[in-house]
Amino acid sequence: MQKRLTLLGSTGSIGDSTLDVVARHPDRFSVYALSAHRNGDKLVAQCLKFQPEVAVVGDAETAARVAAALRAQGCKTKVTYGTDALVDVARAAQCDTVVAAIVGAAGLAPTLAAARAGKRILLANKEALVMSGQIFMDAVRDHGAILLPVDSEHNAVFQCLPPCADKEAKMHGGVSKIILTASGGPFRTREPATLVNVTPEEAVKHPNWAMGRKISVDSATMMNKGLEVIEAHWLFNLPGSRIEVLIHPQSVIHSMVSYADGSVLAQLGNPDMRTPIAHALAYPERVDSGVAPLDLAQIASLTFEKPDFARFPCLALAIQALEAGGIASAALNAANEIAVEAFLERRIGFMAIGGVVERVLNALPNTSAASLDDVLAADANARRLASRFVAELTASAPGAEPIAH
Repeated sequence: MQKRLTLLGSTGSIGDSTLDVVARHPDRFSVYALSAHRNGDKLVAQCLKFQPEVAVVGDAETAARVAAALRAQGCKTKVTYGTDALVDVARAAQCDTVVAAIVGAAGLAPTLAAARAGKRILLANKEALVMSGQIFMDAVRDHGAILLPVDSEHNAVFQCLPPCADKEAKMHGGVSKIILTASGGPFRTREPATLVNVTPEEAVKHPNWAMGRKISVDSATMMNKGLEVIEAHWLFNLPGSRIEVLIHPQSVIHSMVSYADGSVLAQLGNPDMRTPIAHALAYPERVDSGVAPLDLAQIASLTFEKPDFARFPCLALAIQALEAGGIASAALNAANEIAVEAFLERRIGFMAIGGVVERVLNALPNTSAASLDDVLAADANARRLASRFVAELTASAPGAEPIAH
C-alpha cells in the first residue's frame, strides 16, 4: 500500500533527502503535505513537483506569496500558515506517515500531535524527545503510534537491536550499552584556546555531512551529540550510564550496540542521510536510497577516540541535564537555541554558547516536567534567561569583536 506523507520541514536538508528518496519510489510514497517556515521559493518548487494537497508556512505574508506563485502555475495546493496549521497536517486523516524534520522547539507541537493521532512518525526532530521525553513516549504508547528514528545514529542503533526487544517494560535483552558515534565536527583537533576566535563560517563547515546552519553549529560544539544522548535514553529505554559517545572522524560507523556476551554490532554506510531515511520510510522492507555502496577498501582505516570535554563542554552539559531530569533538558535545548542564534548573528563568540547554556541551567530551578505546560514554561523561561545573558555579554564589549565567555 502506498504511504501518504506529511513532511514537516521540507526545505531543510532532511526534507531534501526525504523528497529525493520519495521521488525514486513513486509507487510506494506520495506527499499529502509539505511545510516550510519562510523559504517560500523552494517550497513552491517542491509543490510543483510533488503536488501536495496542503503546504504550510510560518506567516501570512509568506503564505500569500506562495499561494500566488502556485496559482500562477495552475497548482491546486492549499496554502496555510502557523502552528495550528502544522498541527492540523500532522494529525490529518489523509496521511499515515509524518516525517518530523522541523529544527528546534518549533517541531514539538506538530510532532506530539502526530503521536496523539497514532501516526507512523519518522523522527528527525530530536527536540521533541529532548524537551518532553516522557510525555512524548507516553503519547506514542497510549495512541498506538509507530516511532522510527531518522537521525543516523539512532537509526543505526535501531538496526542493531534485536527485533523482538521489549522497548517498554524492560531493558533490551542482553544489551549492555549503546555507543553513539560522532565525527567531532570541524574543530576536533584544534586547541581549545583557539576556539574563542571561531567564526560562523568556520563553524558551519562540517567535514562529512551537509546540514543546516543551526545543526552544523551544534555539531561543532557537540551539543548535537549531547541532545542525541538524551534522545537515545527515551528511544531505547536505557539510562544515561549505558549510553556512550565515541568520536569517529570518518562517519562510516553510525553507531553500535554492545551486548553482554561481548559482541558489538555496528551499522555502517556512507555519510548520507538518505540511507536512514529510506530505511525508516520503507521499514521493515529495504529500498534503494540512491546512496553509493560503501567501499571499505577505499576508506582503508577507521579510527576512534574519546571526546574531550574541555573542547566540547556542551556535550558535558547535555549529559548533566539528562542526569538531572525534570525540566533540565528542555531548558538546555532552549538556552542553546538562543545562544547559537546569537553566535550566528555574531553577537557572541563560539565558546560563549556553552557559557550561556551553563548559566541558564544554574539559574533556573529544576522542577518536574509533569505536563506539556511545564515543558513549555521551562522553554520560555530558559529563553528569557538566555536572551538576558546574551545581552549582558554583548553590552560588556560594545563595538568589540564577539566575546568568548
